[in-house]
Amino acid sequence: MLQKQSTMMTILPQLIQALTETIQSLGYPEKEIKLSPPNNPVFGDLSTNLPLTLTKDLILDPMAIAETIKDELNLSDVNIDAITVTPPGFLNFKIGNTYYHQVLSEILENEQYGRGKSGEGLIANVEFVSANPTGPLTVGHGRNAVLGDTVANILEWNGYDVTREYYFNDAGRQMRILGQSVEARYFEILGKDYFFPEDGYEGNYIKSIAQTVLDEFGDDLKPADEQFKTQAEKAIFADIEKSLFKLGIHFDQFTNEKTFYENGEIDRFLKELKAKDLIYEKDGATWFRATALGKEQDRVYIKGTGEPTYRVPDTAYHRDKINRNFDLIIDVFGADHADTYPDILLALDALGMKTEHIHVLLYQFVTLLRGGEKVKMSTRKANFVTMDELVEEVGADVVRYFFIMRSMNSHLNFDLDLATDQSEKNPVYYLQYAHARICNIIKHGESMGISSDKEAYDVSLLVHTSEIKLLKRLEQFPSNVENALDSLEPQTIANYLHDTANQFHKFYSECRVITEDLPLSLARLALVKGTRTVLSNGLSLLGLTAPERM
Repeated sequence: MLQKQSTMMTILPQLIQALTETIQSLGYPEKEIKLSPPNNPVFGDLSTNLPLTLTKDLILDPMAIAETIKDELNLSDVNIDAITVTPPGFLNFKIGNTYYHQVLSEILENEQYGRGKSGEGLIANVEFVSANPTGPLTVGHGRNAVLGDTVANILEWNGYDVTREYYFNDAGRQMRILGQSVEARYFEILGKDYFFPEDGYEGNYIKSIAQTVLDEFGDDLKPADEQFKTQAEKAIFADIEKSLFKLGIHFDQFTNEKTFYENGEIDRFLKELKAKDLIYEKDGATWFRATALGKEQDRVYIKGTGEPTYRVPDTAYHRDKINRNFDLIIDVFGADHADTYPDILLALDALGMKTEHIHVLLYQFVTLLRGGEKVKMSTRKANFVTMDELVEEVGADVVRYFFIMRSMNSHLNFDLDLATDQSEKNPVYYLQYAHARICNIIKHGESMGISSDKEAYDVSLLVHTSEIKLLKRLEQFPSNVENALDSLEPQTIANYLHDTANQFHKFYSECRVITEDLPLSLARLALVKGTRTVLSNGLSLLGLTAPERM
């Protein structure tokens, strides 16, 4: 179905245009006009501080300016029922019910209601998770995974062609220790002497991999055999992909860090930086002269041991992404990257690369709570909670919703008791129950021979306060999607859906849908179906299911 021009997306520009023409006709200076809901809904649906912004220029009382604009304003083509002026100089507008009735008609004609077009013809890359294959995905990785996938959903909903990308390193110290850990368990199984590395990886998954190596390659492998690391990586990556699949997450591309050593990209960009006098040697190490670019201190690029710091391959990787001509590049990182990712952008800027289309999303970390107590986690000591365990305990929908129901800038306390609660206290249950209740209402109507799909309905009958409040919530869905796109913050959608479900439950308690009044029943069924469309689309955006029964 082709998307029609949204009526609710036109009332704001119509009102702004009318205000602009009014201040022009009055000879007032041009100002940016902003409209938003007033703090007190009694004043109306939209409010502007335009008179206050004109006070200094006109040297007039803002209340007087507001009254003048009100008297001059021509809103014959805009669906506004009333205009009021409130101190210290706000203009308030009450939108007519007819407008919201038109919105409902549009929703019922467009199952893709809320879908945007701003990303049409544009391509985006979202890099997320990017955990090295040293162990199962943990709760910490989970927030990254869900944030990245949901951001990708939001971009796709707005027309972007999105590549979901996973960047990993299967070399370096972590992977050496992983291989040594498996090797130690291999020889332990054989009853032979073994050395378990300091900071080695513990846990049953290491023993399981060692047993697999023994079963596949026999008992005559020598110490430091490459198969210990190779088989560990293979097994762990397979486990990671299964864990992500359980959350409904897939990737379009996996990029290995070693690619940029093998194809010469790292040597190439280091030579380019050296030609700009931004690389030098000191104390046996190779340094990036960040101070020449405004930073307080230079950065080590290659340690005295000859091992590069992560900045080196990551800079080459980001240059590769830039060269793939994405219109938008998004990285999802933990808050521990806050002081380090700017070094990569700094080097790219120095190389003359475009970086303004790179957006780095930093998220705070997760604490699991059970019985009000913190669940301790340590990856190396293997007393962590894996994503598989969390999904098995509370379900994929709950995991996804809980990870994005708070701003990514906020530390997240994941309350396991709340997550397993099958009542309205659980926000996921509350939200999905609204959708299931709607499906039940529609089926009940059909069983009574009442269906707004088959019979004409009159939306003008929807005048009850709860009906209008619910219509207003539905009208706000496209703007909330747009806000989520602008901020790349999925919490915007989660909050909106929860508030909409709350308004629906209030409507349901105050307005009986199926009644002896057939015209009113049909109108309310239409409202219920419009609500289902919005909830279903919003749940889909968050990667959650929309159950028809619970």
